[in-house]
Amino acid sequence: MRRAFLVTLTVLAITAPATAQDIRGLEVCTAEKAMDRRTSCLQSNIEFLQRALAKQARETQARLEAASREAAAQKAEIAALKMELAKLQHELADLKKPKPDKK
Repeated sequence: MRRAFLVTLTVLAITAPATAQDIRGLEVCTAEKAMDRRTSCLQSNIEFLQRALAKQARETQARLEAASREAAAQKAEIAALKMELAKLQHELADLKKPKPDKK
C-alpha cells in the first residue's frame, strides 16, 4: 500500500509540468543576440536582485528589532506584575494571621 502510494506520487511529480516563477523587474536576457548586451542584461538582473535582497534583509532586521523590543517590554511588565503579586500575597498572609487577644 505504502509502496504503491510512493510510486504514484513519484509518477505524478515527474509528469507534472513545472511552472516558472516570474520575478517582477527581471529582464529576459536570452532574447539578446549580442554578448555585450546579454552580459549587461545579466548584470542588471544581478544588481536588481542584490537590491531586492538588501531591502528584504533591512525589513527583516527591523521586524526582528521590533519583536525584541516588544519582548523586553513584556518581560518588564511580567516582572512588575510578579512584584505586585508578591506584595498582595504578603498582605493577604498578614490578614490571615490570627490577631492576639487584647485583655
